[in-house]
Amino acid sequence: MVARFAIVVGALLALISQATADPMSADTARRFVAGKLFAFNCFDGSRGAGRIYGDGSVIGTVQFGGSGPVRSLWLPVGTLRVKGDNFCASLKGMPFEPCFNLNRTDDRSFRGSISGMSFAYCDFTRRMGFAGTTPREHASAPSGREAMAAAARGAD
Repeated sequence: MVARFAIVVGALLALISQATADPMSADTARRFVAGKLFAFNCFDGSRGAGRIYGDGSVIGTVQFGGSGPVRSLWLPVGTLRVKGDNFCASLKGMPFEPCFNLNRTDDRSFRGSISGMSFAYCDFTRRMGFAGTTPREHASAPSGREAMAAAARGAD
């Protein structure tokens, strides 16, 4: 479960290398994803949607393995952080801090993998906000109802 959780966290901020992918530094990746809504699909069938904030917090939903219940996901401030030129996650119960390879695949998408485990990846696609509006990129956090509605819509 903890390993799956680490993969999902990686999915919420990272991107894996492809021949046409564009590697991103941690600073570039932060600007690309901070405050924006992304849907994701992972190598193991897990999927969901969420928002990563500039303070390292995350809110969204995930469905592990692509079946079963959709679970709410909330990670506190400082969970995701920059170490050198890498994004890493500090997760309770993990004996180490997983870091992620980040690669932009186009102007709205990226792929992320856990460093040293390129087979463990998630693809992310930016979603528009509510009812065709743009996301609240500068808000400190959306309301729980807003976030869950957007995340559920993006996970379909």
